[in-house]
Amino acid sequence: MKILIVEDEPKAGDYLKQGLREAGYVVDLVTNGVDGLHHGLEGDHDLLILDVMLPGMDGWQVLSSLRSQGREMPVLFLTARDQVEDRVKGLELGADDYLVKPFSFAELLARVRTIMRRGRSGLEATTLQVADLELDLLRRRVTRAGKRIDLTAKEFGLLELLMRRHGEVLPRSLIASQVWDVNFDSDTNVIEVAMRRLRGKVDDPFEPRLIQTVRGMGYVLEEPEASN
Repeated sequence: MKILIVEDEPKAGDYLKQGLREAGYVVDLVTNGVDGLHHGLEGDHDLLILDVMLPGMDGWQVLSSLRSQGREMPVLFLTARDQVEDRVKGLELGADDYLVKPFSFAELLARVRTIMRRGRSGLEATTLQVADLELDLLRRRVTRAGKRIDLTAKEFGLLELLMRRHGEVLPRSLIASQVWDVNFDSDTNVIEVAMRRLRGKVDDPFEPRLIQTVRGMGYVLEEPEASN
């Protein structure tokens, strides 16, 4: 599951990002309202954690703009503004929850999980599937042809990214930033090694192979077209 954090206080943002990643989520962090709105409109996040007092554009404006443009992702306000009228305003604008700083990370995580389970409509997909490969986001399980496949946390994150964007060629720079949270270094082969290990579990024992290398461009997960 993918979370977008919009938080301008560096320590708070890094704390949230690290904690949620350790809990198994893919996390993006931006530090102003304008970037928050852009990522909220263009990304495929499952949850937005949003501060109110932000440079460029406040959290109220970000949420209002998202909702007016049809973006229905769940939103959790995380802010020091603790007045009742602030909470009411946030919920009336379309937020799903409102948590006041300072906060307990355990409580935040519980609220995140509750929102993720509930979804905005109760119809949020909890599994990804391509051919006979299935990834269960809630149980964090992977099966292919009905057989359980054990993956490390990084392998699971890598496979989730490939499946969420199946059919799309993903450059190594994007994979590095999304899964490893690092800028791509052409002198390292960490992505190639991880992809080889993932293929060894997901593809090698099965047919057809789903993960393809596009030379000079990156990797794509897709179901091969049936031959005539």
